[in-house]
Order: sequence, then structure tokens, then C-alpha cells
Amino acid sequence: MHPHEELLHRFYQGFQRRDHAAMAACYHPEATFDDAAFSLQGTDIGLMWRMLIERGKDMQLTYNHIQADDNRGRAVWDARYSFSQTKRRVHNHINASFTFKDGKILTHHDEFSFWRWSRQALGPVGWLLGWTSFLQQKVRKSAAEGLQQFKASRGV
Repeated sequence: MHPHEELLHRFYQGFQRRDHAAMAACYHPEATFDDAAFSLQGTDIGLMWRMLIERGKDMQLTYNHIQADDNRGRAVWDARYSFSQTKRRVHNHINASFTFKDGKILTHHDEFSFWRWSRQALGPVGWLLGWTSFLQQKVRKSAAEGLQQFKASRGV
């Protein structure tokens, strides 16, 4: 198995164990993360995973299709959880892509259907507006504010 495949298995196994420190250790100090809700760099990535794990008390994660070589990697993962703001059940199916540097994750991009996610997480509002950039921008702003509040509450 390629060392970067092993790295991705360690990352997702840490996620399954709810071990945010193990997940954060997989990232390069110059790492970036991007998905529909967050656009982060460096240590903020590990803090995001910590926040999501601590808030997602009932989260379950499965992953598969790990592939990696010297430069790029990919994985498919599914998260099932109750969205903290609405308590609505969500099943999010995610395609992840990665690049690597010095044996760590340098870039991590998670792609999923925002409209599908918003219908589950937000109910009727997501059904009506989940396809719009308005709601996507609102969710990104709320996620960024939530992470800032989480950091402040932890003295980071």
C-alpha cells in the first residue's frame, strides 16, 4: 500500500474514532481545506474537525475507495449525523480529493451535493433555496462564525 493511502486510512480511522488530534496530525502545516461550508488553512482545519466531532455526538462515518500515489489521492466517505442547528438527520455522501507534501495532506477538497445536504439539514428552506448561491453563502458565513466562536470558547 502506498504511504499516502496509509495516511488517508489513518485520517478516516481517526475520524471514525472521533479523534480530532489524530486527524489534525495528518495535515501539513501549510494545508488548505475547502468544501461547501468551509475554506480553511493551517491549524483551523484541525479546529474545524474538533468542532464538528464535539457537536456531532451521534455522527457515524464510513469510508471507502481510498486511492493515492505520490501526488494525489481520493476517497469516498459518508457521514450520518444530526445537524446541530436543527437536529434534523443528515446523510452526506462526499467525494474527497487530496494532494500531499512531505508525507502529509497539503490540500483537501470535499465535494457533495449542497442541495441534497440542505434539504436534509434545513428542511423546507433547504428544499426551496438549497440550489441558490444566497443560501450557500449564508451557510458559509454561519460556518465561519461558528468556528470563530468555537475558537474563542477554547481560547485559541
